[in-house]
Amino acid sequence: MYASTVRGLLVRGMLAGLIAGLFAFAVAYVVGEPPVRGSIAVEEAAAAQEAGAASGHAGHGGDAASGGAAEEEEELVSRPVQSTVGLATGVLVYGVALGGIASLAFSFALGRIGGFSPRATAALTGAGAFALVYLVPFLKYPATPPAVGNPDTIGQRTTLFFLMILLSVLLGVGAIILGRRLAPRLGNWNATLAAAGGFIAATALAFVFLPDNSDAVQPGFPAALLWEFRLASLAVQLVLWAAFAIVFGILAQRLLDARTDGAEVTARQQAPALG
Repeated sequence: MYASTVRGLLVRGMLAGLIAGLFAFAVAYVVGEPPVRGSIAVEEAAAAQEAGAASGHAGHGGDAASGGAAEEEEELVSRPVQSTVGLATGVLVYGVALGGIASLAFSFALGRIGGFSPRATAALTGAGAFALVYLVPFLKYPATPPAVGNPDTIGQRTTLFFLMILLSVLLGVGAIILGRRLAPRLGNWNATLAAAGGFIAATALAFVFLPDNSDAVQPGFPAALLWEFRLASLAVQLVLWAAFAIVFGILAQRLLDARTDGAEVTARQQAPALG
């Protein structure tokens, strides 16, 4: 594939990621914000209860101390800004970045994983990216609302999550390579089943040996609210990758068809006339 074609696919991948980010932002705002507000309300209620208990023991001095603590914890950015401008900015930047990376993966996969059309390859790329980058890590380390887990372990939890993403991607790439090497001997279907089985077995081992997030959720947090947030997080990612696959598939198909038609015209023009 020519460098100019890869550049064109990269630009279209970022554009598709931007469009997909708009859809994901709509889902995140409509579906994801209510459980976030609910988790913040739970946290504030628990903090107020603790402050009330402390002030009951300490008297007026405790009231002054709790008031000073509240002033120190005043938000630098208000919740309305976080839930609109901040959320939109984060989701759109995320979509553009992943769209560019996924377009490069598409450029490598096209023609190497079977005789699929650009649209079908884009759909497979989007589905694979969703599974490897989010779904598999999510099954091991599911998302939690903000201010729910222990703040002292947020660094450890973030490291474990990104480690799971890295392992998932590496195992996925390894499964693809294994399937291609087994295909001449076993056939495409059996090779695909063998590669998928190897991926599932290796992922299960990773799930067993990687540590759990024992303190990801504080005791007493409402289970229904927690799962509402997790399902919303899953829906945002699903919409993001589905929209990317559809939009990028259309854009890539048009680009590659135009390049193919142009190459055929050029070849006919340069061919010697038969007389």
